[in-house]
Amino acid sequence: MNNASAISVVFLSGLNDTRNYRPALFFLTLLCYCFIILVNVSLILIIILEKSLHEPMYILLCAFCINSLYGTTGFYPKFLWDLLSPVHVISYYGCLIQAQVMYSFACSDLSILSVMAYDRYLAICRPLEYHSLMSNQNVVLWVCFSWFTPFWIVAVNISLTSRLRLCSPHMSRLFCVNWSIVRLACPQEETTANSIVANLTIIIYVCHGLFIVWSYMYLVKNCINSLENRAKFMQTCVPHLISLLTFIVTILTDIMSLRLSFDDLPQTLQNLIALEFLLIPPIMNPLIYGFKLTKIRYKIIKLVTFRFK
Repeated sequence: MNNASAISVVFLSGLNDTRNYRPALFFLTLLCYCFIILVNVSLILIIILEKSLHEPMYILLCAFCINSLYGTTGFYPKFLWDLLSPVHVISYYGCLIQAQVMYSFACSDLSILSVMAYDRYLAICRPLEYHSLMSNQNVVLWVCFSWFTPFWIVAVNISLTSRLRLCSPHMSRLFCVNWSIVRLACPQEETTANSIVANLTIIIYVCHGLFIVWSYMYLVKNCINSLENRAKFMQTCVPHLISLLTFIVTILTDIMSLRLSFDDLPQTLQNLIALEFLLIPPIMNPLIYGFKLTKIRYKIIKLVTFRFK
């Protein structure tokens, strides 16, 4: 047990500068979380209940929304509780679980975006093979792969972190993430394995990102000369591109803040950087897909008009 952490609780100091406006912050956060639940659950139910939407693209979108609910549930309830509490603590094992949820949520998002890019490539560039390669059964397998593979990759990172001995229980963040826990370890020489596995994980998901970029560049190249393919690209690929850009910008700023140690930045700015990927994508993605994809937009309009007749 010599290498086990003797610390049983972790103190989160990210909210220390918010004492004067915590009630307002609590109300806004609760409103935001309720809206995230509303828009994502609405899209999930529309896709599940409407048989005409039981197609690969919409099944992937449903998985995307479910993953958003998973990730935000790992943060918002605890954050809301902290806003009402004078002391912001989390058990050490609770901290590890939260880090597992945060990282697996982000990695699963990128995995699902990769499958979406592959789906659009097949639909536009290889339409004759599309239904055989992207049957609903195959899509379900892709979704399971996109959920469980990141989960186990992140679990390896977290299991390595759980073996470290921590020098301090104080973390200057709103929530627990793996690298912040690793930075509390002593001696730092024991974190070599963590660094290697973390860098391998980053490389795996950078490759995901490069595959997505290549897919859309290839699609753009093939759609330029075809009016039909151009229309299909604008209709179905633009929401994916917006989701991808939103995700990449938000997650990269958070990774950079962790790896480059932006400790000199004001705590409020550090908090905003950390919250971006838990705030912007879960809200924007359902709205983008809901308004841009014709079938979903039509079902939403139909439900709203029926409700107010």
